[in-house]
Amino acid sequence: MGKNNSNLPAIIVMFALFFIIAFVTNLAGSMGVVVTNQFGATKALSQLGSLANFIAYACMGIPAGIILKRKGYKFTSLLAVVIGLVGVGVQFLSGYAQSFAVYVFGAFIAGFSMCMLNIVVNPMLNTLGGGGNRGNQLIQWGGSCNSIGATIAPMLVGWLVGGSIQNATVAKAAPVMVIAMVIFALAFVIIALTDIPEPHMETAEEKAARLAGNVNKDPHGPLSFRHFLLGAIAIFFYVGIEVGIPNTANVFYSGLDWVGPALAGTMVGGYWLCMLIGRLCGASVGAKISSKSMLLWTSLVAILFLLCVIFIPETAKVNLFGKTLPLGLVFILLCGLCTSIMWGAIFNLAVEGLGKYTAPASGIFMTLVCGGGIIPFVQNAIADKVGSLQSYWLLIICLGYLVYYALVGSKNVNKDIVVE
Repeated sequence: MGKNNSNLPAIIVMFALFFIIAFVTNLAGSMGVVVTNQFGATKALSQLGSLANFIAYACMGIPAGIILKRKGYKFTSLLAVVIGLVGVGVQFLSGYAQSFAVYVFGAFIAGFSMCMLNIVVNPMLNTLGGGGNRGNQLIQWGGSCNSIGATIAPMLVGWLVGGSIQNATVAKAAPVMVIAMVIFALAFVIIALTDIPEPHMETAEEKAARLAGNVNKDPHGPLSFRHFLLGAIAIFFYVGIEVGIPNTANVFYSGLDWVGPALAGTMVGGYWLCMLIGRLCGASVGAKISSKSMLLWTSLVAILFLLCVIFIPETAKVNLFGKTLPLGLVFILLCGLCTSIMWGAIFNLAVEGLGKYTAPASGIFMTLVCGGGIIPFVQNAIADKVGSLQSYWLLIICLGYLVYYALVGSKNVNKDIVVE
């Protein structure tokens, strides 16, 4: 009990960082509605801000893993929030500069921050939870905080823009960016004052050996483990699924006269709210149900929901809470229940049994998070050709891979490698 209490401040900070990651990431995705109007972007180009945000993961994943190993969790967190503050600030200025390029550049800078924060929070929470089902459970609780930030961002953007896409400008969404910058500033102060454990930071002996050039080459690494390699690919597909489902729906339904940005943004916020509900449920049962079972069944149900989105006519309506809503958008919302626990389940399965390779593995893992930008971009390029609803076939294929990973790919077949 004493150990759990001593870890509580660090756990709370990690939860707060989870909130920041989702809020800023979803800010980039939600702005797709804005850039289609203000900058005349196509559906594919509307995802360019989100793509830039996630491509930063591909650039920063490995370097951030090295920074984490050499400088520790606290230094990496502080550096990340400073970079995030700068990135959101550049996006804020893009509205007044009337420049799409400046906006994309700001999203790219913010992506560096999101990558570094992800590299910090996931292995830290997994470690604080002791790995296994308990580690997955703690990541699910952190993911619940992530969902709160994810829910708020698109709702705020939608409400600020209003009921017509013709009113969508970066300047109108500026208050959301101001909120993000304030959050980053507060996070810097809180992290600086909090004692954070450093379980994976290199020792003085390791540092001296590295500087002297006496480091023995390890013949193995994270990629020596098949289940980790396949898990990294799974996270590439998963993040693309998680982001592609709401982003594509937001752009499509915001363009329908009888729906509009305010209602579409609210419903997309509901998708992230469902992720919050799913993560709370996942955290509650995470110590009892295996990550493999969670990933398998949620992937299968998500496939079923997306098939409903594809085959239900876009004109089909349903009355909920006194409002007329597109029926397909309701199934988009329900998909959030499925995608909610996938991240924690995949991460837990992928790093299980890696031991000393956990920190560099996290860097590689974060590199593949770039799928959150690439897959929605490809999906919306498909949408420009065949329609937004038909583009969801791409995500169904990605979900099929997650089913394979849960059933076969997640098994550790490299237990002969020494990890201590």
